[in-house]
Amino acid sequence: MSDDEPMQLPAPLRRDRIRELLDERGFVRVADISDDFGVSRVTARTDLDTLVDQGDAVRVHGGAMPVQGRDAVESPIELATATSAHAKQRIGEAAAAMVRSGQSVIVDVGSTGLALARALKARRDLADVVVITNGLTIALELESEIPRFSVIVTGGSLRPLQHSLVDPLAGSLLGQVHADLAFIGCNGVDAGHGVTNVNLPEAEVKARMVRAAERVVVVADASKLGVRQLGRIAGLEAFDALLTDDGAAPETIALLREAGLAVTLVPLGD
Repeated sequence: MSDDEPMQLPAPLRRDRIRELLDERGFVRVADISDDFGVSRVTARTDLDTLVDQGDAVRVHGGAMPVQGRDAVESPIELATATSAHAKQRIGEAAAAMVRSGQSVIVDVGSTGLALARALKARRDLADVVVITNGLTIALELESEIPRFSVIVTGGSLRPLQHSLVDPLAGSLLGQVHADLAFIGCNGVDAGHGVTNVNLPEAEVKARMVRAAERVVVVADASKLGVRQLGRIAGLEAFDALLTDDGAAPETIALLREAGLAVTLVPLGD
């Protein structure tokens, strides 16, 4: 909204502006609407609910996304966090169990990376762990653990959809460090095409993370397996292991293992 536009717009016009923001950003928060348009959060929620009723938006935690986003490959992290939440939690716990005190660890952006960060917080036995991340949500999740953990953010340009940091500048720090472990998220793991991601700038940062670590583990729930996306991160040979859930199709797991990738299936339980 430009500086010469009134803060208090009539509701129909304000909702037109919100539609434009949804199309532009892919996700709009209740707090953003309240701040940008000078309305209460109750009014902002009413605006979003109206757009949902009109078929123009889909409500997600904290805000909304455009209705066409329901079929999009990349979702806002708020929506992705709620998808396969139990599987991501269990994968995050299994990943956190691999970390030892005194290690340096790269934690990639994404909902599984956020689950990993939460599992690391719960590891009260850990100390002197350095966490390097390109995810603002991950950094903020771990902020309370300083100085038990050191938290380093890569820097770079902010992508609102995932709250991720990409080039320019995101790769500068990654070229100067060598971590003990890297946990890499993705949108696809395929025996023939390797590990891929829907967003090209993020795929490039993930590729640099792979090169910056001694041991590299891809973390992906079963829905990502056998999927190929646009941005190639690396071939399977660049990864030491895959952590996924036991809901994965046995034939897909067999193909990945035949291709040389060590696969650990995390049980989901009840």
